[in-house]
Order: sequence, then C-alpha cells, then structure tokens
Amino acid sequence: MSIHRSEAIVLGRRDFRETSLLVNFYTRDFGKISGLLKGIRIDSTKFASTLEPFSYNDIIFYEHRNSALHLVSACDLRDNFNSLRQNIVKVAQASIMAELIAVLMPPEDKNEQVFDLALDSLRELEVTNNPDKIATIFKIKLLALSGFKPHFDSCVSCGDRLLGQSKFSLVLGGMLCHRCYQKDSSARTIFRGTVASILHIEKNDFRINLNLGLNPQIKKELDVILNAFLNFHLEKELKSQKVLNKINNAAYALK
Repeated sequence: MSIHRSEAIVLGRRDFRETSLLVNFYTRDFGKISGLLKGIRIDSTKFASTLEPFSYNDIIFYEHRNSALHLVSACDLRDNFNSLRQNIVKVAQASIMAELIAVLMPPEDKNEQVFDLALDSLRELEVTNNPDKIATIFKIKLLALSGFKPHFDSCVSCGDRLLGQSKFSLVLGGMLCHRCYQKDSSARTIFRGTVASILHIEKNDFRINLNLGLNPQIKKELDVILNAFLNFHLEKELKSQKVLNKINNAAYALK
C-alpha cells in the first residue's frame, strides 16, 4: 500500500461497525476519496479532528490499490469553521456545498480548482451577511468546473448566438434560440440579466464575483433555475436543500 498526505474537506461520514467511521473527503491532491478511520468512536484521541461535516483537515492515508476504501492513519484539524456553525442558514448552505461536491465530482479525480472553490466559499460563509449569494456563486462555479453546467452562451440545439427572444430548456440543458425553442414546449423565458449573471460568474474568479450585484428578482430566478436544473438532471432533490427550504419556509411563516 502507498502512503499519501493531503488537505481534505469532509463531505460526509457514517458509522462503521461499532468502533469506526467511514468518511468521504474531497482532497486537494486526489479528488474525492473514501476513508476508514478505525477505532475513532471508542478513542477519539487517536485523531486530532472530530471530522465534522465540511471541516478542513490534513489527512494521511494508505491507498488500497484493489479497493476504493482507503485506511486513514492520521487526521489533523485545520479549521472547523466554528463561527459558521453558529448560524443555521450558513450550516445548511455549507451542507449543500458538500453534498453537491459528493454527487457531482467523480471519485479520485484531482481538481484543485474545485477544492479551492470549496475552501474559499466556506471561509467567506463565516464572515458574510449574505450566505445565499455565496451559495449561488458556488453552485454556478461548481457546475462549470465539473462539466455539468447548463449551456447559456449559445443555443444548445443549433449552436448559434442568442439574438432576440430565447428560452431556457431544462430537458435539453440550456438556452434555445428563437428558431429552436419550439423543440421543448416546456422551455421558459428568463431575464437577460439572469443569463448575464451566470456567464459573469462562470468566467470570473471567486473574489471578483463577490462584488457582483444581484437584484432580488434576478437572485430569485437564479435560485429557481439552478435548483430545477439540479433536481431534473440528478433526478432527486438534495437532502440539504430540503432542509434549507424548511428553514426558509419557517422563517417566512414567522414574519
């Protein structure tokens, strides 16, 4: 077995037998991996981290060549994002980020841009007063980096530039020009500002996007389109998104 060290973000964890944990990590150097931490549930001092979801750690693991499950021998905490964890909405948004990486990224496929995006987003969530904006930027950037993004810069059917009226097709995964939108009777018209915002976020780095202004109407449409696109193509709603929806509905009911 080969031994490796890497920075890692915890995507999720579950109990394994009576003493151990199975943990899904997204690592800087190896992409998404699954690790077994033996004995941590009976002796938490064996590791210098409690492996909370979306915590940032240094790990050492032994790579099993004939198995997707690797043995983690050390896990040292770098950042638990404790101030983030004091806000239930921020926790829900961070959980959505972790779940999206878990479902969109292939196993053991290195992508440092995705790792940096996740880490930058978690750090910004700690200090922001607008966690929804951070989550929107994260979703658009992750879809682009994963190759899973909807097609907004030309017609998804014929490839022509989008001139005049156009519509967004969930089924086809992108925009349809005025000659092609009849190909999907459920295609919907969306604001040009929404398309422009998506293209801006895709093409610019995370820090530049923090300065992007999103008016409430465009922000609402972005949320609807991104969540509908993910639900349609993943064929399910993210568990963490369901939790956030319940939190938002409860907050709205109290107003």
